[in-house]
Amino acid sequence: MRNVPNTITAIRTMVAVGLAVTALAQHSPALLVAAYATYWVGDIADGAAARALGQETRVGAVFDIVADRACTATCAAALIVLRPETALPVGVFLFQFMVVDQLLSLAFLRWPLLSPNHFARVDRRIWWWNWSPPAKAANTGALIVLVVLSPSPWLPLTFALTITAVKVASLVAVTRLTTPMPAFPTPVSGSP
Repeated sequence: MRNVPNTITAIRTMVAVGLAVTALAQHSPALLVAAYATYWVGDIADGAAARALGQETRVGAVFDIVADRACTATCAAALIVLRPETALPVGVFLFQFMVVDQLLSLAFLRWPLLSPNHFARVDRRIWWWNWSPPAKAANTGALIVLVVLSPSPWLPLTFALTITAVKVASLVAVTRLTTPMPAFPTPVSGSP
């Protein structure tokens, strides 16, 4: 856990969640923008640091996935309070991201991969739709931009439903993959 990427993940999560909670309490759009910016820049930075420093770990990948949910949930709560008309598309997005995408993102643990970023080794199509750079941007960033810029909730809702359909289809496809789970050592008698 003690490495540069995990430190970045911890800091960006504490700062983004703190900013989002403060934005929520103070009804501050500026603080919400700062919270999202901190989350997105930090999420890019922790992944870049992990790859550049050779510090990618499975624990770090899980930490990043869980931290993303903490940042997203608090930022989304503030967004709904600031713009109640966004509740439906943001709610659909939250279900998709907090439940479906989390299950999908943690599925990498079934194989000897360091993170979902390496899922192309298992299935390139599923990787492309979920963890390629365009897919990552569409999953978290595009909807928020649409919600903020759209005069109506219908375009963001359609987008959120489309992303949800892609994630559900991807999750079903992952469950059908036949690659066996990696073998882990059997514990020695008397050890935990």
